[in-house]
Amino acid sequence: MRVCLIGAGLSGLAAAHALKSAGVGFVCLERSPDVGGIWRRPGAGERGPGYLSLHLNTAKQLTGYSDHPMPASYPLFPRHSQFAAYLRSFAESAGLLGHVEFETTVESVRQEADGPWTVVSRDARGARVSRSFSQVIVASGHNTEPSLPAPAPGSDTFEGRILHALDYHDGSDFAGQRVVVVGLGASAVDIAADLSRHAAETVLSVRRGLHVLPKQLFGMALDEIAEASWWTAMSLEEQRRFVAQALLVARGRLADYGLPEPDHPIFASAVTISDEILSRIRHGAVAPKPAIAFLAGERVVFTDGTSVRADAIVYCTGYRMDFPFLPQGCPVSRQGAVELYKRVVAPDRPGLFFVGLVRPLGSITRLVEAQSRWIARLITGESTLPEPEVMHKEVAGYLSGIAGQYGQLQGASIQVNVAPYLEELAAE
Repeated sequence: MRVCLIGAGLSGLAAAHALKSAGVGFVCLERSPDVGGIWRRPGAGERGPGYLSLHLNTAKQLTGYSDHPMPASYPLFPRHSQFAAYLRSFAESAGLLGHVEFETTVESVRQEADGPWTVVSRDARGARVSRSFSQVIVASGHNTEPSLPAPAPGSDTFEGRILHALDYHDGSDFAGQRVVVVGLGASAVDIAADLSRHAAETVLSVRRGLHVLPKQLFGMALDEIAEASWWTAMSLEEQRRFVAQALLVARGRLADYGLPEPDHPIFASAVTISDEILSRIRHGAVAPKPAIAFLAGERVVFTDGTSVRADAIVYCTGYRMDFPFLPQGCPVSRQGAVELYKRVVAPDRPGLFFVGLVRPLGSITRLVEAQSRWIARLITGESTLPEPEVMHKEVAGYLSGIAGQYGQLQGASIQVNVAPYLEELAAE
């Protein structure tokens, strides 16, 4: 039995550990020269969604693997280099490194008539290799391809730099410059706060309001709250009222900071977690502005008619899911939704699994561990899958329920609630 595992980041290492523990033979293909995914790249200076100021937004005790806790010396929210070192130590202690082929890029994954999977890869020397596997597990992440809005009118006249967060590394690279950051997601607020310590002027351009939460409420990390029994016993509306009241007490209204109020209730969209951005705004280090209307020479003009001079614009507008080595429409359908049974199994492609293609409120680690254990049971025959039509029905029901809460956006199709989802996987 041969299994191909793609990716050696947080999710890939969880899958590798589950396979090894189950006695399943596998090889892991990783395009980077070491394990750790996005968490090692800032220190390695490689292009990627990580930046030097990156820290965990989730508590270390819930983000570490269940049988390999993070060092007691680590802070509650470790920085990227600490977490990268932790992932490396896990791979070493679990004996996983011997299964990984580094600097290997997967070019194609194809299946013929429900038979074995053919994986074509290219190694560091440029040699192309084609191999056959009974199963393929994709754990390569989904923060790889930048999502950019249509160019603002006048972009061709702008005299400064225009870049995406994918190419942002360190605020000191912009020392003394005037920078406009576009967005209000996790990367946007992190990068704006980081820039504000180096740039001459930092502006945060926000088109749509999002709910901004601190990393802790009532002295508890948000992911600790998300799994507390008193929290999971609440209905969605009760949870919304609880958090809204806590936020009102803790920081008031977002409009008081010059940011647009969200046009949707909390947990109807991904939330932004930051302890810094509101403080940096209140200290005058970050200036909030509405959306960009157009660019003209060295100026950025906003929809309220105001403008600023800028040396650079950093678009923190997220990422789109891209799996160029997989058949078109897998796992993202033409309608833009991820269509996987229990967020793991491709119903019409026997032997193809995904790990980590979920977005929880809180740490993802225990979710990918549970996904990986289930996949290992499926591969060894301890668990079985229902017929494809049953899986399709589950996918349709899940997407319908998610759309009712989060809308039809592509990212919404991977939203999960931690406790119920873990119960689902345990039941499988």
